[in-house]
Amino acid sequence: MQIQITDRAAKWFQTEMQVQEGDYIRFYVRYGGSSPIQAGFSLGVNREEPFDIGVLHKQNGINYYIEEKDIWYFDEYNLHVDYDDQSDGPLYDYKK
Repeated sequence: MQIQITDRAAKWFQTEMQVQEGDYIRFYVRYGGSSPIQAGFSLGVNREEPFDIGVLHKQNGINYYIEEKDIWYFDEYNLHVDYDDQSDGPLYDYKK
């Protein structure tokens, strides 16, 4: 499993979440919402220090990660994060 972040999405995280080099952005599973890969669950994002990193992607000095306990959610899909102009926020796509 891999995390890929477009440059536009990375810029959004830096601006909106006020992250700086060395900071951590966590993608996590939350109950509720909708997802194309897991019914009844959705993906959340937060700025927080890791506990048990399962997947890590470093870009522009920022650490994007998923905890080991949340890997099940992705069901062998890779996480692709882009920026959505319409919602002015991240757009998540899951690709095998």
